[in-house]
Amino acid sequence: MVTAEYSAHHLQVLEGLEAVRKRPGMYIGSTDSRGLMHCLWEIIDNSVDEALGGYGSRIDIVLHPDGSVEVRDRARGIPVDIEPRTGLSGVEVVFTKLHAGGKFGGGSYAASGGLHGVGASVVNALSERLDVEVDRDGKTWAMSFHRGEPGVFSNGSPASTFTPFEERSELRVVGKTARGVTGTRIRYWADPQIFTKDAAFHLDELEQRARQTAFLVPGLEIVIRDERTDVAAETSYRFDGGISEFAEFLAPDGAVTDTWRLTGSGTFTETVPVLQATGAMVPTEVERECHVDVAVRWGTGYETVARSFVNIIATPKGGTHQQGFELGLMKVLRSQVEQNARRLKVGNDRLEKDDILAGLTVVLTVRLPEPQFEGQTKEVLGTPAVRQIVANVVTSELTARFASTRRDDKAQTALLLDKIVSEMKARISARAHKETQRRKTALESSSLPTKLADCRTNDVAQSELFIVEGDSALGTAKHARNSEYQALLPIRGKILNVQKASISDMLGNAECASIIQVIGAGSGRTFDLESARYGKVILMSDADVDGAHIRTLLLTLFFRYMRPLIEDGRVYAAVPPLHRVIVQNPGSKPNETVYTYSEQELHGLLAKLSKSGRTWHEPVQRYKGLGEMDAEQLATTTMDRAGRTLRRVRLEDAEAATAVFELLMGNEVAPRRDFIIDSSARLDRERIDV
Repeated sequence: MVTAEYSAHHLQVLEGLEAVRKRPGMYIGSTDSRGLMHCLWEIIDNSVDEALGGYGSRIDIVLHPDGSVEVRDRARGIPVDIEPRTGLSGVEVVFTKLHAGGKFGGGSYAASGGLHGVGASVVNALSERLDVEVDRDGKTWAMSFHRGEPGVFSNGSPASTFTPFEERSELRVVGKTARGVTGTRIRYWADPQIFTKDAAFHLDELEQRARQTAFLVPGLEIVIRDERTDVAAETSYRFDGGISEFAEFLAPDGAVTDTWRLTGSGTFTETVPVLQATGAMVPTEVERECHVDVAVRWGTGYETVARSFVNIIATPKGGTHQQGFELGLMKVLRSQVEQNARRLKVGNDRLEKDDILAGLTVVLTVRLPEPQFEGQTKEVLGTPAVRQIVANVVTSELTARFASTRRDDKAQTALLLDKIVSEMKARISARAHKETQRRKTALESSSLPTKLADCRTNDVAQSELFIVEGDSALGTAKHARNSEYQALLPIRGKILNVQKASISDMLGNAECASIIQVIGAGSGRTFDLESARYGKVILMSDADVDGAHIRTLLLTLFFRYMRPLIEDGRVYAAVPPLHRVIVQNPGSKPNETVYTYSEQELHGLLAKLSKSGRTWHEPVQRYKGLGEMDAEQLATTTMDRAGRTLRRVRLEDAEAATAVFELLMGNEVAPRRDFIIDSSARLDRERIDV
């Protein structure tokens, strides 16, 4: 139970944090799982910043069964002495004061991920309970907080009685440590008043971020322990190869060039408000140094994989550093193509950015004090001077690579120019072809496949294309659809595995070519989303293993060759039912038809009916395919907008599906063999169709 007393001490502590609790989205983006994970990143990044400074080489992250999470490090430990301006301990300042920390002015951190000084205090404000322990000066110091307010809990549960400090806070000494042992342990419970009920820590996302950080900080070990299951799982990440190893890990295709490292630095001046000893903020001109480290590698494919970071914080939406990288890249490669125009047979054609980025895997990192981000979520770097510094480093390093007399460098740069020019010529040819293959008007003959059952509307936003598995399902679907806005395209079984096939093989495959032709927006880098003929593309296959396989094959086709459709949220998977249960009603009242979509849902429904004393027709109908439904059933459950369920395919879904598909159906045999051996014990025989 929380005390109802509210003294001046509470007002002083909670004054700033109340704004965080009132507008949490401003600080963490959202209050769902994404925001919950962002809070965890804020705590982890503080430990990573210590490791970047050379303090501590291991970080432990523990997901506890009660929903809390704990982060431990062996760094310097949060200061425990009294901060003179506030009269509070360093621990309390860090966790209760916004815009307070050791990352202003470059005194303690030359370059850090946290810079606004709000990370730890925001997490504290949005936590039902937060416990912090600090090993420092031969002692273990401890303090607890309830929704940002310091005090004492009666036991280890966030629901226990909490007594806030009234006059002054106390940083308790709870133990002793060996000489020289330092570190910080933070454990917190997210506040259910703030976060949605389904918000949870996602282990796969956490592991991905930990792996990424281990790549970016060579020598740092990050250990994740998940105790939320009966058998605790522990994973450790440590890499000594830095971003070169990261680029090799990310690359999705065979190599045209080795991984090249482009490094350098530059300085710039900026005027920033600096906190003086008197407490006043005085505008001061300071000189900054920006270090640039880039790993680039071109492959045989056309996909671009780009990761950019500022002080090891990911910037998925780019910013000035990414703009500078592309600027330098364009300058050097355009110059090289012009110098070799005769050999490359370029003529007057000019390179575009997409020609250069095709097949490129790049990891771009910059480190600088107090970078300017757009918002606390730090997704976009805004420091203007970084653009030119990165451009200069890339220009200088790449020019030196092209001027190198080493045999390997000369061979690889020649192959790279050939690849870039071939991409440019392919783009120009595709554009010319597209101009001659515009969608036919109603007065012209149509070149669309004869098996397409098109819709009547010309409103792209309202139209839907159902890609249907098999001709038997097509016949039913024709009667079930609304022909005004629903089009049908049947495919014969499983389409080509485009993960292993070349582009020419894919275009030569009748099913793949029909899908691309019907959608009408091209494929690959020349895909034009605005030319797509349908507002939704819905994959409608049987609810069995083969149907899932077909969806995966189709998903791989869209991910590799029509990705903008997925990015724009236009690709869906239909959800047909597995069972049809006819519930008997007493007397003359008509029977009720209920559809279920999984074995678990069916058993739950039958148990509920039995408990209420109701009966149903036996046997329960189980659909083995879409063709077993009549038109009314298919319309009601799967096609009619009023009653259907659609699953939107997100980009991360497609990436995950493609990764699994590459494992199971790709060219590499060894990983597939290891997967089968490791997973054999988890085989559920009931999931295999016999």
